[in-house]
Amino acid sequence: MKLVSYKFKQNPGDLRIGFIINEKVYDIQEGYRQLLIFKQEKDLTNLIDTILPADPNEFFSIGKGAIDRATEAYNYIMVSDSPFTSFHQEDLYLSNPVPNPSKIMCVGKNYADHVAEMKGDVPEFPVLFAKFNNALIGPEDIIEKSAATNKLDYEVELAVVIGKEATHVSKEEALDYVGGYTIGNDISARDLQKRTPQWLQGKTMDRSTPIGPWVVTADEIGDPSSLAVRSYVNGEERQSSNTSHLIFDVPYLIEFISNLITLKPGDIILTGTPDGVGFAMDPPQFLNDGDVVMMEIEAIGQMENKVKEMID
Repeated sequence: MKLVSYKFKQNPGDLRIGFIINEKVYDIQEGYRQLLIFKQEKDLTNLIDTILPADPNEFFSIGKGAIDRATEAYNYIMVSDSPFTSFHQEDLYLSNPVPNPSKIMCVGKNYADHVAEMKGDVPEFPVLFAKFNNALIGPEDIIEKSAATNKLDYEVELAVVIGKEATHVSKEEALDYVGGYTIGNDISARDLQKRTPQWLQGKTMDRSTPIGPWVVTADEIGDPSSLAVRSYVNGEERQSSNTSHLIFDVPYLIEFISNLITLKPGDIILTGTPDGVGFAMDPPQFLNDGDVVMMEIEAIGQMENKVKEMID
């Protein structure tokens, strides 16, 4: 199931959680309401905002419970003869599917070839840093190139969305705590990132980090350890690798992080980027106004964003 956060282009209103099939979006809460009526549990429809919130942030904060109920609605809609209202994707605005996570944990130096191209050392432990919500944008938004940087770079990354609270989780059970997966573009201002030992200032600039276009639920992905990962700038392939090359794989990362920090439903882990970034090219190739960046991960899809230079 592909979970999207959407609102209408005309009369936008609030963001709502839905699922998408063949460029048509179905509202999850309304689908579940119809399921309750079909099951002769109409009284529960009065509690639906609590049982299955329409707001994407509330939905993901519930985690696997909400995803399980959404799956029930999805399965009902797929087999029912009853007509269900759907919306064409072209009539909707798709936002970051997890608009307001409580934590955005990022992992640096997690592909050996990327470590080599950046002239670094392979780490003994995961290199963790954070982003904040101010940086997040959706799959249809513009990447804002701040006037503070002249060296804006792209990084395609598998993003893990946590599905239930995780603390002191072992890697053997780690995937049970995943709600789904999506694509992240860890946009980095290399000049700001590298002027101090701490990377934060180059990693979390306003409206710089696309997430999307949807969250593919964990049951559809299964084992995330062998997914092709690619990025393109203006149609030119820049990165091409596979999650099998992660130094620290998804289960290890969940174990490692959850033994330091409790992960909550809806938290995002950006797992690192492979080689091929603009900084390491000869000569370096940074993002400029008007560039189009496309990220692609097998079994998830593609996400494309345009860069716009912001003038102070």
